[in-house]
Amino acid sequence: MPPADPIAQLAATVRSAAEELGGGSAVTGAKLDRPPRADFGDFSSNAPMLLAPTLGEPPRSVAERLGALVTERLNGELDRVEVAGPGFLNLFLSDAWFRSSLGNALAVGEGYGGGTATTPERVQVEFVSANPTGPLTVASGRHAAWGDSLCRILEFAGHDTEREYYVNDHGSQVLLFGQSIQARARSEQPPEGGYQGEYVERIAEQLPDAAGGDPWELAQAGVALMVEDLRTTLERFRVHFDRFFSETDLHEQGKIEKAIALLEERGQVYRHEDALWLRTTDFGDDKDRVLQRSTGEYTYFASDIAYHLDKRERGHERLIDLWGADHHGYVRRMLAAWEAVGGEPGRLELLIMQLVNLMEHGQRVQMSKREGEFVTLDDLIDDIGVDAARYFLLQRSHDTTLDLDLARAREQSQDNPVYYVQYAHARIASILRKAGDEAVAEATEADLRARGDELHPSERDLVKKLLELPGEVGAAAERRAPHRLADYALEAARQFSAFYRDCKVVGAAEDGEDEVFRVALCVQTGRVLARSLDLLGVSAPEQM
Repeated sequence: MPPADPIAQLAATVRSAAEELGGGSAVTGAKLDRPPRADFGDFSSNAPMLLAPTLGEPPRSVAERLGALVTERLNGELDRVEVAGPGFLNLFLSDAWFRSSLGNALAVGEGYGGGTATTPERVQVEFVSANPTGPLTVASGRHAAWGDSLCRILEFAGHDTEREYYVNDHGSQVLLFGQSIQARARSEQPPEGGYQGEYVERIAEQLPDAAGGDPWELAQAGVALMVEDLRTTLERFRVHFDRFFSETDLHEQGKIEKAIALLEERGQVYRHEDALWLRTTDFGDDKDRVLQRSTGEYTYFASDIAYHLDKRERGHERLIDLWGADHHGYVRRMLAAWEAVGGEPGRLELLIMQLVNLMEHGQRVQMSKREGEFVTLDDLIDDIGVDAARYFLLQRSHDTTLDLDLARAREQSQDNPVYYVQYAHARIASILRKAGDEAVAEATEADLRARGDELHPSERDLVKKLLELPGEVGAAAERRAPHRLADYALEAARQFSAFYRDCKVVGAAEDGEDEVFRVALCVQTGRVLARSLDLLGVSAPEQM
């Protein structure tokens, strides 16, 4: 099998040469980066500056020695090296390297860019988990797109991933939901703080004897209907959950008592004023927290501890929770509780998703679940479609507030990034159809390194961009950053557009140019764009 990541292999060659030059000492922090300007080379390394103190020589002198060693090791794949600035080593790669790297990427096939995880783990990602007392809003849609995309990336990187939705079907807000359903069945207004909107009336119509039923039983029946609606919306949004976990099960199956018994066994709880407290201050929290009130009622915190203990006992090596912006103050105490029950520090990740604002004509569209005046995820899908909704919701880091421009998302133009990327993929499909199956087969099976034509700068730039996919997948997985793939897909599409502008593909041979290489480049670009879009949960159309 050819190397799946030519850039990583190149970096390893430079690092190995640096370690040899330094007498076997590891060169910590050595990087291989794309320089800001083309005249600085294809890649640049800071290894000489890191190695200089060990050797007791000026960095530029070290760079010259390292350059000679790297040139020897790359054996014709390096056109030249240059020493720049305080001691950077700039690498100018030969056309042979670009051809062989593209050929290697093609040979890997559809799995190109994946398998980047050095230590695959069994990961559980819990996300969305919106209260089942109303339809999913656009805010929940951001959680859904982000969590699902992260799972896709983790799986492609090599992790075993499970998606879970925590159903909050226990507690006062659920009872209030049942009371609101009953009020609607009686043509009355819901109680103070209750739930409004047409969906509550619709649920009341589906439940027989809602006007005279028990509010708690109505609540449970209403939640069951809402969960089915949530499933339908999420599946429509291309988000599938492996498990819906019921909070009620924690109470009915004695899992909260089990968690508290473990904490008592570990000496982490105490009684004060008839309430049971957890010593979260022993693990960095600013104050201890109540697990059981003096009335005997368990707190939400106790339920959450039992839930995370249950997740750990199911054999997951890493837990990732995606929480709303209003949970920021809850993070420290939950991490403290995780350690209190014996969880390994760092194995529970609590990520806060910031807010999303819908913008229409420069004004925010307001959302409020209880007032009944909100934009649902279904509304957003109906308006701009699944592809645009997912892409736009994934354009920013999870810890950044997102303004979603509806007008831009509706456009079918270069100003709409998802349309731009999809159009590039469709254009490639058209080129390959025009080239024909025989030409595509020849290009994908050819020894690209053996072809000696000089590459156009746009060809070289596009190859470099395609070779970045494994690194982008690895970084997106490790940093929990799906937005990197949205940025990468757009950059790759732009680089392809420059190539398409500068280089004829079908019929290039008639002009004495390398049509085989260019068809191969189109094939790989199509694969990379399709993979990048798929990791975002966005389709890659072949016609538009």
